[in-house]
Amino acid sequence: MIGMPSSKSRTIFVCEDCGAQSAKWGGRCSQCGEWNTLTETLIKPSRSNKSTNVTASIPEKLSDLTVGSEVRIELPFQELNRLLGGGLVRGSVVLMSGEPGIGKSTLLLQSLAGIAAQGEVVLYVSGEESPSQVSMRAERLKVVGESLYFLSETGLEQIISHLDDLSPAALVVDSIQTVHSADISSAAGSVAQVRECTGLIIQWAKSKGVPVIIAGQVTKDGTIAGPRALEHLVDVVLNLEGDSLGVYRILRSTKNRFGSTNEIAVFQMGEHGLEEALEPSMLFLSGRPANVPGSVVTVAMEGSRPLLVEVQALTSTTVFPQPRRTSTGIDFQRLLLITAASAKRLGIPLGNQDIIVNVPGGLRVAEPASDLSVALALISSYKNVAVDSQLVALGEVGLGGEIRAVPHIEKRLTEAARLGFKSAIVPRVQTEEIEIPGIKIIGSSTLGEVLGKVFPKNIDPAERIGEQREIMHDFSI
Repeated sequence: MIGMPSSKSRTIFVCEDCGAQSAKWGGRCSQCGEWNTLTETLIKPSRSNKSTNVTASIPEKLSDLTVGSEVRIELPFQELNRLLGGGLVRGSVVLMSGEPGIGKSTLLLQSLAGIAAQGEVVLYVSGEESPSQVSMRAERLKVVGESLYFLSETGLEQIISHLDDLSPAALVVDSIQTVHSADISSAAGSVAQVRECTGLIIQWAKSKGVPVIIAGQVTKDGTIAGPRALEHLVDVVLNLEGDSLGVYRILRSTKNRFGSTNEIAVFQMGEHGLEEALEPSMLFLSGRPANVPGSVVTVAMEGSRPLLVEVQALTSTTVFPQPRRTSTGIDFQRLLLITAASAKRLGIPLGNQDIIVNVPGGLRVAEPASDLSVALALISSYKNVAVDSQLVALGEVGLGGEIRAVPHIEKRLTEAARLGFKSAIVPRVQTEEIEIPGIKIIGSSTLGEVLGKVFPKNIDPAERIGEQREIMHDFSI
């Protein structure tokens, strides 16, 4: 009979990438098209044949609905509270992902310790580390707290049992890929296990009104391991980015039901764990050399926050049959577009040049507003002429060499003026609508106009290019 639970176990095949189910194994998933992603999963019969009692909802008028204020728990990091929209909402589930060794466990342990310092009972569940390992980390981080509890467990049923006994005010599960349920026969980390365990944790969090932070592992291509539906199940998705060998860490919000998205928080890895950077622009510009060709500052928007970042470019005559193009922190396709437009519209022969573009600090600048800074950095490096260190460049570059408008121009320039920058190259179409005290606004419509306004008049670009070529070929210098 349709709708009746099966009395026998059955085997299905679940795609590890998209979670699609199939009765037969195949080399390729019929839904997402990925190869060799189907894993065998045994579905056990339901323990009870009784129908689940579901409380029926009644349709209500939208005008009759009341907006309740979310009760939030403040974390010890001001930037993290801002990223979450004011703190952890009770009953919410947060998914934090990141590469191994990036600092997820450190940040989670520090956050729980901050809640415990407020007198709240909190629980840190780890399926990856032993009590001695966590104790060593806590000692290094100077984390103390009588109300901070640790549990080394991977069985979901056992975790839920301890939760009912302890009744914590906040919970951390590190990581969800290590947790498994006895009702699912597949191994921990499989699509079925991750989906089932996450669903039960969410159900517990909503029913108890307890915020939960789940640490998630990522695949080699940077996506969260497990079903794609995992990000849809939780309330907030955070991604910790950066070089595990570097100093800076960037926590990015890609989903937030209780606040704005695409916001970032910047941290520094120190001796005693992660420390928040309240002035990230100063952090990204620290160590910037003055009067060095190939260096231009732009203002990127990360959510509602303007950040000043340096764009570096280096060009050199290639010794290979095909010139190389490398970008770090800048979209590679945007780099190719800007290079082609600069070469075509300005007559600068970049076709035989190796080009390397970098954004120091580990920040990814994906918006087109940074195009003009990339173009200026390329031209500056090729001419071997430095751009004024007190200048910022804003504008999208089109294929015709035109400079197009960018959003939030006033907010960007206000931040640049606050940090002491004296001039700004912006799209001409936006010069009439803005006036920022302390900064000179220079409007330009094309790359050719920008070239004439940025570089000194007494320097002939052709002579500087020829001078650069002589230097590059004279190995005695």
